[in-house]
Amino acid sequence: MSLDLTVAWALLLAFAVYTYVVLDGFDLGIGILYPVFPSKEDRDLMMNTVAPVWDGNETWLVLGGGGLLAAFPLAYAVILPALYPPIIAMLLALIFRGVAFEARWRADSRFSRKFWDYAFIGGSTVAAFAQGITLGALLQGIEVDGRQYGGGWWDWLTPFTVVCGIAVIFGYGLLGACWLNWRTNGEIRDRARKFARLLGFITVGFIAVVSLWTPFLEPQYFRRWFAFPQALEVLPVPIFVVAFVVFLGKELYKESRQWLPFALTLGLFLLCFIGLGVCMWPYVIPPSVTIYEAASPYKSQLFLFVGAVILVPIILAYTAFAYYVFRGKIEHGDGYH
Repeated sequence: MSLDLTVAWALLLAFAVYTYVVLDGFDLGIGILYPVFPSKEDRDLMMNTVAPVWDGNETWLVLGGGGLLAAFPLAYAVILPALYPPIIAMLLALIFRGVAFEARWRADSRFSRKFWDYAFIGGSTVAAFAQGITLGALLQGIEVDGRQYGGGWWDWLTPFTVVCGIAVIFGYGLLGACWLNWRTNGEIRDRARKFARLLGFITVGFIAVVSLWTPFLEPQYFRRWFAFPQALEVLPVPIFVVAFVVFLGKELYKESRQWLPFALTLGLFLLCFIGLGVCMWPYVIPPSVTIYEAASPYKSQLFLFVGAVILVPIILAYTAFAYYVFRGKIEHGDGYH
């Protein structure tokens, strides 16, 4: 029974992280795309597409971090010291970006408006890069000494983690472009669609590079993807990735179903997330600590899981309601600030 609850917590945390990626990813993508939309009117419109919903997206980041501490305290105690620099950079970037989001509307001079625009761009880009670095560092493995981190201060910084960080920047940019393609009209939508095509090619290239690199990071990764017959079990993942890439490319060159490129991009992210799970399972700290070894006592997990089962549906319902209320296209002059 306790093993089942441990798996349930692992799946819940995976769900929280993926939900954060898809919800906060496209509004981080808006900031990443700011430099290619230089006019104030376009930037106001881009900001207004996410203004009603962006502030609640970090809820899932808090759930992921808090859930990790509650359900897998050993993992929390090892992962955070190993990744302090990128995690602190991410949090500071998100804070600075949040301040820029609100302060930009109140800027009363050209200088201050540009300052907050650059703060929004920098915060969004640094947050995305730090998230990619964190993902890459976790995937490449963390050295554990007993029940604590056994590596050095700079172990997280490698060519692989840098590639992952850049990949996340372009991936979030693709999400942001597809979001604008769905939620806007006219010239800004046409430009967003063009950038989505370019970012789609770049993102798929990075997915291919990271996917081919990852199996060589750890022997267990290589066996999971290439050893027979285990390879047959995970073969549907790359097949679906190729299918989603083809459909996404076709939809980005069509004018119908403007919501579909965004949905296909979310599906592509989900498949990448599943591929990450295939590599890591059942380790929460690759390649040495499993979810069972890092789990908190059964009663602690049960007590907190009951609360999560109650609260997560409420958060999902509220989030869905907010997106439903503020659905539809956004035009120049519309706003919620």
